[in-house]
Amino acid sequence: MQIWGYKRAEGRAGIRNHVLILPTCACASETCRIVSSQVKGTQNIIFNTGCSDVAANTEMSQRILTGFAANPNVYGVVIIGLGCETVGHAVLCEKIKGMTSKPVVSFGIQEEGGTVRTAEKAVRAARKMVMEASLQQRELIDISNLLLGIECGGSDATSGIASNPAVGELSDLLVDLGASTIMSESIEWIGGEHVLAKRAATPAIHNAIIRICEQYEAHLKLAGQDCRAGQPTPGNKAGGLSTIDEKSLGCIRKGGTRPIVEVLDQAVRPSKTGAIVMDTAGYDISSVTSMVAAGCNAVIFTTGRGTPTGNAIVPVYKVTANENTYQRMEDNMDYDLSSIVRGEKTFKQCGKNLLAEMAEICNGKMTKAEIYGFSDIAVDHICRFV
Repeated sequence: MQIWGYKRAEGRAGIRNHVLILPTCACASETCRIVSSQVKGTQNIIFNTGCSDVAANTEMSQRILTGFAANPNVYGVVIIGLGCETVGHAVLCEKIKGMTSKPVVSFGIQEEGGTVRTAEKAVRAARKMVMEASLQQRELIDISNLLLGIECGGSDATSGIASNPAVGELSDLLVDLGASTIMSESIEWIGGEHVLAKRAATPAIHNAIIRICEQYEAHLKLAGQDCRAGQPTPGNKAGGLSTIDEKSLGCIRKGGTRPIVEVLDQAVRPSKTGAIVMDTAGYDISSVTSMVAAGCNAVIFTTGRGTPTGNAIVPVYKVTANENTYQRMEDNMDYDLSSIVRGEKTFKQCGKNLLAEMAEICNGKMTKAEIYGFSDIAVDHICRFV
């Protein structure tokens, strides 16, 4: 199967061709927004961290930022820093140049003398980069270039019995075609981790899945907390989910049935091709953030209750099997899978339909979140290991 994309020198291909205006820290985020507002063809993000943190969390922030820059949907990067943050703009610039051959430039607000002077230089640099990016044409590429992030949020009873199985079928179809998928939110495997681990391609992967869940629960107990007290969420319960085990069994179904070939830490790039899982928090926005930083060039998001979420770098395609949710939130939801619940279609039929939909998204069709310009970013603080 083939799609149209933008070839990158590093080997992967993107399905978008953004110029990214990237802050080094929260203090530079608003200046990045101002720059992006002046240059059509750019995307900016609002970053909520990047300074005044412990080493492990600083490393995570750097992994996210460099991962965003290296994402195949990005043509080039304009970095803006404040000047006194933990990792400055020049250092981040060199890190990104070491990872990719993309055009990258950087500016410091304190060095330039404020937002207006910084924005003037950054706007000129971004404009030049967008002009260069506009010359690049889509080329016919194999679907194996697709790395699809799989996410769920605001789940209800229809998620586990309909939308997640349909997306699981999509995952299987993509893996069979040579593409890769990532499923994350490891806290939501708890209660069903033994079922998920049976899909492991090796005993080491099986044990890693079990260990991740054990460590997460052990960490929370050290802090006097119990993840089962916050799961399912109030929204999950209102949607008909009664226990964390019930939620987990539905959650893991969206990852499909193919062997799991790799277990990743947050925001780490895959080294293998196929069905992959990533150890992230259960917060859907931080989970998507980590998968995008790992190189996902699209995300499919299942929901029962509904969500408007989107990401600046990759298209987020939102599906629901709750007919009421789709009708009530049609401005946000991209695809209605409620035909499964009504018995009109099987989840396998809908999985094939989703494959066709994803091909259109890869070829340039915009999701509703993209059209609105939604950009949700959250970085998980990772100091939680025991």
